[in-house]
Amino acid sequence: MYKVLIIEDEKPAADWLKQLILKFDPRITILSVIDSVSGAVEWFQQNPTPDLAFMDIQLADGLSFDIFEQTKILCPVIFTTAYEEYAIKAFKVNSVDYLLKPIAYSELEAAFQKFGERVQSMQATPSVTIELLNKVKEMLRKQYKTRFVIKVGEHLKSITVEDILFFYSLEKATYLCTADFKTYLVDYSLDRISEMIDEHRFFRINRKYILSNQSIADIIFYSNSRLKIKLKKPGEESIIVSRDKVSAFKEWLDL
Repeated sequence: MYKVLIIEDEKPAADWLKQLILKFDPRITILSVIDSVSGAVEWFQQNPTPDLAFMDIQLADGLSFDIFEQTKILCPVIFTTAYEEYAIKAFKVNSVDYLLKPIAYSELEAAFQKFGERVQSMQATPSVTIELLNKVKEMLRKQYKTRFVIKVGEHLKSITVEDILFFYSLEKATYLCTADFKTYLVDYSLDRISEMIDEHRFFRINRKYILSNQSIADIIFYSNSRLKIKLKKPGEESIIVSRDKVSAFKEWLDL
């Protein structure tokens, strides 16, 4: 039976994918779960080629397409992503399929069937050109993350950025707060989230908070031209805009 490699930097998404794969066929061997471009390159250089690899498009240290530039990938790939479908249609070469998060079992099953047909027909894995990689990478880097996949008990939940009021850190963990004032643990740091979201929609006001333009109930002048923000979430303490961000924050409000 197949030997599968998973390249995914969101632990809830990786756990969910493993669960779905083994549900499809418990005989499948999951060789490893890797969370970075550098880790994947090292793995491919030191291990035999798997039968199939699942790759998240965006990893902690870059796009998974960077892996192709640093080592030779001989196996078919199923890409997983939180990007909208149209952004992935450009990438056909070397891909058996692509799956949008949160992944549904029926979609995974269809992708495995497609992979099985390729194996049975002994269809060769197409080559990847640097020109194609650069074209798609540029396209994707202009995209912002449109949803966050979080774990709720034994389930995965997809939350669109339009429904997020703010992100915040607390005791070395990161959370998001939705428009209905529910909070969820996020598997990213605030620094990482800052790189993934649209700066027109969100602004990082200090080390602990990233706000959306829909989260603010009131802005109050504070001492020495500082600003204090009252959030829409009931019971949430007022937060202070960092001194070095006040000017940029005012400009952001006027966008």
